[in-house]
Amino acid sequence: MEPHRFQVYVGLETEAAFIHEYSAELMPGLLQTAEYYRAFMRATPAIGNDDEIERKVAVRMTRQERLRSDEPPTLWTVLNEAVIRRVVGGAETMRAQLRHVAEMAELSHVSVQVLPFRAGAHPAMDGSFIVLGFPEPADPDVVYLESQGGSLYLEETPHVTRYTLMFDHLIAKALDPDESRRLIAQVADELT
Repeated sequence: MEPHRFQVYVGLETEAAFIHEYSAELMPGLLQTAEYYRAFMRATPAIGNDDEIERKVAVRMTRQERLRSDEPPTLWTVLNEAVIRRVVGGAETMRAQLRHVAEMAELSHVSVQVLPFRAGAHPAMDGSFIVLGFPEPADPDVVYLESQGGSLYLEETPHVTRYTLMFDHLIAKALDPDESRRLIAQVADELT
């Protein structure tokens, strides 16, 4: 991702009152452990040297501090089951990642739901997205889409409405938060 576009996203994320994220393949950045993120970065072609990776890890960990601040955003994330089953960085790294997600899901302002494979077809099969909402009514919600080729921000009401409805449908198809935590813990325990 190009650095300037990411700085724009970090600025928006910092101001957001709520973050609704659907993740199809990768653990959401706000829930990643440093080891998981490093393993992902090392699997990405042309990502940079170790110093660049460590700089990115530091930025990611700093972003996560807001979730434990006095005024955290509400984070509601739906994880495709592939996110919790795809082993990134080996069994030990993945087990620690899953336990971290389960721990974060215990926070009152963090909801994690797993969209199980058995849920079948769903409206977000074409990829991950994030909806950011802001405390000031004058600041419209924003949809953030990211790919290897860059990032896209959608602010027009019809686009935001479409992604908000998609998120609502994902929530309805996903396991509830308690079932999701149990599944995440089960998958962590199965890793050897």
